[in-house]
Amino acid sequence: MLKKKLTNLIDQTDLKISDQQKDQLVHYITMLDKWNKAYNLTAVRDPNEMLVKHIMDSLVVSPYLTGKTFIDVGTGPGLPGIPLAIINPDKQFDLVDSLGKRIRFLKQVQFELKLTNINPVQSRIEEYRQKQFDGVISRAFASLQDMLSWCKHLPDQQGSFYALKANDLDPIPEGFSLKQNINLTIPGSNAQRCLLIIQ
Repeated sequence: MLKKKLTNLIDQTDLKISDQQKDQLVHYITMLDKWNKAYNLTAVRDPNEMLVKHIMDSLVVSPYLTGKTFIDVGTGPGLPGIPLAIINPDKQFDLVDSLGKRIRFLKQVQFELKLTNINPVQSRIEEYRQKQFDGVISRAFASLQDMLSWCKHLPDQQGSFYALKANDLDPIPEGFSLKQNINLTIPGSNAQRCLLIIQ
C-alpha cells in the first residue's frame, strides 16, 4: 500500500526513482514508524502522512543539489538526508545530530538499508569541524541566522547552504548572499515550502 501511494506521489514530480529505491524509502518509513513508538523521533505518527511530510518534502530538494559531499545539520531521524542518500547513491551525506537515540536509529537504518553513502555522527554542529562540504542542508533546524552562524565553517570555498523553509523568511545576515529562492511543490501537500540556496 505504502509503495503504491509513494509511486503516485513521485509520479507527480520529474524525479526518476528506481523500484529498489522506492522499496528502501518504504522500508525507512516502516522503521521510523516502529522506532517512533518507543523513541518519539517525529511528531508525525501516520506512515501515510510521513510519505508526504517527510519523504516527498525531502526528495523535492534533490534536483538542486550540486556537488558530491553534503552535511545534513540537525538531521533528527535522518531528514532530509536519508531520502536524499537513497536516491543519490553517488553523493555522500554526513548526518549530524546531538541526540544519541537519533544516531542509534540512523545506524540501524544504515545497516538494514545497506546505505554506504551516509555517515551518522553524534555531535553539536558548532563542534563538528572534521571536514568541509559542497553543501550544508537544513530542514526545520533553527532560524536562518542561527543556522548560518553555527554552520559557517562547514561549506568549502564553492559550497552552498540549502535551507528548506516555510515562507516566513528571515533576513539574510551580512557576509552571505542569496543565490536562489526556489518555490517547492510538495505532492500531496498544500504547505508553502521554499528552498533557499545561500553562499
